[in-house]
Amino acid sequence: MVWSMSDPGQNNARSTTHFGFSEVPVTEKTARVRAVFDSVAGRYDLMNDLMSGGIHRLWKSALINHLNPRPGMRIVDVAGGTGDIARRILARCNGEASVTVCDINANMLAAGRDRSIDQGRPTGDGAPNIVCGDAEQLPFADASLDAYTIAFGLRNVTQIDQALAEARRVLKPGGHFLCLEFSRVVVPFLAPVYDRYSFTVLPQLGALVARDREAYVYLAESIRKFPPQDELAAMLREVDFGQVSYRNLSAGIAAIHSAWRI
Repeated sequence: MVWSMSDPGQNNARSTTHFGFSEVPVTEKTARVRAVFDSVAGRYDLMNDLMSGGIHRLWKSALINHLNPRPGMRIVDVAGGTGDIARRILARCNGEASVTVCDINANMLAAGRDRSIDQGRPTGDGAPNIVCGDAEQLPFADASLDAYTIAFGLRNVTQIDQALAEARRVLKPGGHFLCLEFSRVVVPFLAPVYDRYSFTVLPQLGALVARDREAYVYLAESIRKFPPQDELAAMLREVDFGQVSYRNLSAGIAAIHSAWRI
């Protein structure tokens, strides 16, 4: 099933926000992020393997282990793009859960749909449902979902606090929120090495493989602008999530944030 929705209006007192290291009007960021993913959708999964050396697969496995999905659960993977997380969740449940990929970018969703078809799993038959929607205004009813995941997508949202509030709104009491995101390196000697890799190797890979160097310059910059671990944990508490915690992965290159709807 494929749903769609129009972009919500922006209601925010701030007039500008960051797009990587640049300041842009709040009303323009969503379109700019969409353009980035329009450009790289066809090679997004390949680039994930290349730029992480496959480690992103271990991070995603850790996320799903933390989620511990069970048959009968209703789960949404927001900013789920090509559906990698959603397919992994379904595989863990032997297809016996309702898993929806929600992403604002139709090209990314189309790439994921094509992958499911290539694997012999048309939508509705062991493949995730697909919803084209915005993390800041989710097209789901209040208290309707058992779990909410978002992997490498929260840093692309214009208003993170609004996205977190929406996550809490759609979760049932006792529902689980999980975010896997690039984060702040916690080993001092590793930080400069990671910076050099991010700002030199990633853009070069982007140019050669995805044919878009600037998309991966944005990736590196957006990671540095994303709230560090303790700050994101505080933001979750501010929108009334409980039992907030996080786990660093690969010395903080990525982190899993966990919280519960109380």
